[in-house]
Amino acid sequence: MQSNSQVAVRLAREADFTAWNGLYEDYADFYGVPQTQEMRDRVWSWCHDPSKSTKYYVAETAEGQLIGLAHMRPFERPLAASIGGFLDDLYVDEAARGSGAGRALILHLQSACDQRGWGVLRWITAPNNAAARALYDSLASMTEWLTYDLDV
Repeated sequence: MQSNSQVAVRLAREADFTAWNGLYEDYADFYGVPQTQEMRDRVWSWCHDPSKSTKYYVAETAEGQLIGLAHMRPFERPLAASIGGFLDDLYVDEAARGSGAGRALILHLQSACDQRGWGVLRWITAPNNAAARALYDSLASMTEWLTYDLDV
């Protein structure tokens, strides 16, 4: 577990479901992504499934209140002949913004990547997510790459 004076980061536990569920619902709402409880139940089921590679982290206050989440998985980087960590989801409760939770989550994931010998932690965000981008710009380098999705 990594922590600063206000926020600790750790892997999610079964008992975290209710708080995680609320945070993940708020995260989907923030990005305007339609999501059902059934979808969140499915994602949560992956959290403790050893056949899945994504790791589910939470940020909590000293009082044990969950205020943030981050989901990270490995990805192969053939051109670099290495493995990296991909941060799929990062969210901090609106009331907890400025608490250091976002920074603590990212730094914890950076450390987890380092411990695994992964060469990079990568993520995407919306161009208009100014508050998060200010944090990201203070920690990482924005790439020149554009992202595309092709529906299947």
